[in-house]
Amino acid sequence: MNLDKFFKAKSVGIIGVSKDPQKIGHVIFKTLVDGGYKGKVFIVNPNAKDILGKTCYPSITNIKEKIEFAVVAVPFRLVLKVIDDCARKKIKDILIVSAGFKEIGNKKLEAQLKEKIEKHKMRMIGPNCLGVLDARTKQDTVFLPRNRMMRPKPGGISFISQSGAVGSAILDYSTKQGQKFAKFISYGNATTTDESDLLEYLGKDKDTNVICLYLEGIKDGKKFLETAKKVAKKKPIIVIKGGVTKAGAKASLSHTGSLAGKAEVYHGAFRQANLIIANSVEEMFNYARIFENCFPPKGDRVQIITDGGGYGIMTADSIQKHGLAMAEMSRRTKSNLVKKLPKNAIVGNPIDVIGDATTERYSIVLNECLLDKNIDILAVILLAQVPRLTPDVVDVITELNDKKKKPIIVIMTGGDFSDLIKRSLEEKGVPCFTFPDNAIKSLAQLVKYHKVKK
Repeated sequence: MNLDKFFKAKSVGIIGVSKDPQKIGHVIFKTLVDGGYKGKVFIVNPNAKDILGKTCYPSITNIKEKIEFAVVAVPFRLVLKVIDDCARKKIKDILIVSAGFKEIGNKKLEAQLKEKIEKHKMRMIGPNCLGVLDARTKQDTVFLPRNRMMRPKPGGISFISQSGAVGSAILDYSTKQGQKFAKFISYGNATTTDESDLLEYLGKDKDTNVICLYLEGIKDGKKFLETAKKVAKKKPIIVIKGGVTKAGAKASLSHTGSLAGKAEVYHGAFRQANLIIANSVEEMFNYARIFENCFPPKGDRVQIITDGGGYGIMTADSIQKHGLAMAEMSRRTKSNLVKKLPKNAIVGNPIDVIGDATTERYSIVLNECLLDKNIDILAVILLAQVPRLTPDVVDVITELNDKKKKPIIVIMTGGDFSDLIKRSLEEKGVPCFTFPDNAIKSLAQLVKYHKVKK
């Protein structure tokens, strides 16, 4: 299924644009224009001549120019007529944000919608969805105002969410944290285009390196498993399963009309397909960060480098807890470090560069560890409260990380100064974490995924 027009259309028609700035159609129109979309935008409202200086048409069929993609934001009673109008206009790609279908028990109307879409050989996302966006083309049809939900900079993560609210909250939070995205897709009731179709599309998408997925139910289990296995061989898929309890399952049925099913069955299928299971939004965000920025490690041996002994101990505990190995540096590396570091520095695992640590000291240790074949991954703890550490540590770590000799992750806890360094590192592609356990747990997922993938 080719879904390019949902993200790269040269012209968009929005059906159901109200003069009321709080109505969904108006928000989509304003968001698309204000966000920098370069294509042509046409709007439909039979009761208005123009909105925000843009000509309104009584029907999509009254527009003479070609339209590649249509967004439907009308009351559910009018949706079927609008689909027929789009068919007459020869529009094949439709996004329906309108609600009022099987999620409220209106199964007959949804069946009629499906029949029309299939009859006209259209591709449809929705209904009852939040919209989709492409961070590169700025084709943004998410009906949340830009001043309420931040839009991300272009990156390599694409996020598919059955729930618009979950997806938008994650997108907003992650963007604030500096995370970059390729695409966001809220797909709602999955009447014709389901999670498997979206996975398959993103598996071939050149802009997408990591796929995040929030599910409440799966439409076709066999199809999903086959698709997920195929895509996971090329790209990591991180999944959160909603409705894992009886209460959650009942809520999901009234939310998108999805039968949630037993968590054990889903998780078993996910593991079979080598999907990465996240148990919370925070975990998904952490996993996505490390998968986007880290290349496959050669093994699971982790070397800790720290300027705080306690954090080094906690990191070592987490390494054992999550099934990774503590690296044992070579004699040559140890000898070189003993010569170059102060006498009271600890040369082992962890390597403790102590409380008067400098940027130069970190540079020495990092360079030596990158040359050591006994070390696969570097876990660098930067406690920026120490007085001699300067912001140019960002340049040191970034330059070494860019050489892609070994994965480097950074652990930092602190206030404004720490956040400044952390954001600078993240902006330059170095994954950073606030606490050791979050970092190592994410790292363990990276190691496990690539080990199974082989």
